[in-house]
Amino acid sequence: MGIMRTMDVDTVLQRQESGDLKRRLRGRDLVGFGVGIIIGTGIFTLAGVEAKTHAGPAVTLSFVIGAVVAGLAALCYAELASSVPTAGSAYTYAFATLGEVFAWIIGWDLLLEFALGAAVVSRGWSGYLANLLGLPPEWFGEDATINVGAVLIIAVLTVVAVAGIKQSALFTNVLVVVKVAVCLLILGIGVFFVKASNLTPFIPPARPAGEDADVLHQPVVEAGLGLEQSAFGLAGVLTAAAIVFFAYTGFEALANLGEETKNPRKDLRVGILGALGICALLYIGVSLVLTGMVPFTDIDEGAPLADAFDSVGMHWISALISLGAVTGLTSVMMVELVTIGRIGFAMGRDGLLPKKLGTVHPRWGTPHRVTIIGAVLIALLAAFVPITELSDMVSIGALSAMIIVAIAVPVLRRKRPDLQRPFTVPFSPVLPIVAALACLYLMLNLDVLTWIRFAAWMGLGLVIYFVYGRRHSRLRGQ
Repeated sequence: MGIMRTMDVDTVLQRQESGDLKRRLRGRDLVGFGVGIIIGTGIFTLAGVEAKTHAGPAVTLSFVIGAVVAGLAALCYAELASSVPTAGSAYTYAFATLGEVFAWIIGWDLLLEFALGAAVVSRGWSGYLANLLGLPPEWFGEDATINVGAVLIIAVLTVVAVAGIKQSALFTNVLVVVKVAVCLLILGIGVFFVKASNLTPFIPPARPAGEDADVLHQPVVEAGLGLEQSAFGLAGVLTAAAIVFFAYTGFEALANLGEETKNPRKDLRVGILGALGICALLYIGVSLVLTGMVPFTDIDEGAPLADAFDSVGMHWISALISLGAVTGLTSVMMVELVTIGRIGFAMGRDGLLPKKLGTVHPRWGTPHRVTIIGAVLIALLAAFVPITELSDMVSIGALSAMIIVAIAVPVLRRKRPDLQRPFTVPFSPVLPIVAALACLYLMLNLDVLTWIRFAAWMGLGLVIYFVYGRRHSRLRGQ
């Protein structure tokens, strides 16, 4: 069968009963994890950046589009996660439906997505902490040659992630309470400073991009059609939607916790859909308040929400927002580190990565080796590579994974119609196909340079697969 060999679903289900990973999570823990990873950079930074550079007040519409596409993908994840609860999520779904090489591609892709996501967020965390406490910029923030703050927070959170999943959940839930309270405070007070004039026109008219624009930074769909590069207008709204999609991607991390959930067939769908619904409402509300408080041309790209409240004299709110940003970004990194550990664990258990990575600590019950190795790589990226060089890669990685998951739903239904499915995507295969096409269209609204980098990463992954993974796979010879 070679590179197209598939893993039997019954084998996957038997593995999740092995007890290697301890079942310690409930539905509320999963919702906390979901909100913990979703609410972060998107609400504290991306909303302002994309309003100023691409969409204007219609960044709210960009968040709506992102939520709809993420919702379609989340339905597909909910069906597969509740039917085949596993530590590998999209990686294992691809293994059971499309074949080993596709499983490798998606696993490699997910490792990229969460590693870069953690590196991006750790640099943002370092900057917010410097702003809050007045720390030296030569060691904290984007101007630092070596971002010491980013490295330190990754080191601390790695200790928590290795210590145990229940400890990670408790830590995350505490942080979630703080940042959700800050978001509600922003909505409750900010709404009184909204001016209708700031929201008009809601979609600023399209205009040519600046003189420094080049084809590498042009959306692929524009470059492919030979269109002039532009900003704002409907094209700007779609470009912003593709970028802010990064803000929603965290819900897929929950699918990796299937082997650590006490009642995965019920709690996984509750966690995935519940967390996404809560976060979508917060994103849409906060982005509308932000663009209503400040003309989009005057939004500060570094700390947009804090600056908005400073501009209306609410300095104490600004300080609380900075605190909320620090706690919010901390929980995002926490869940991303946990997720990287579970994906690497699943790939090591299958032999596609060294098998020692597919083992857990005898006392803590966590995949400690792969979590620590991933944390070291994240810390190196966070220390030296600017946020602007990394952030778009997270969106393209997430969108490509969601395409595979959407395709896997009808394929698995055809291969295993007898499989128990506690939750089913309505109108399949139509809805999964729509989800896949919607994700692909958003991918095409990312720029050419992002696609080139993504192709290079995938090429490197295929080399590793054919040199190592294919030869050491547990399915070799079957």
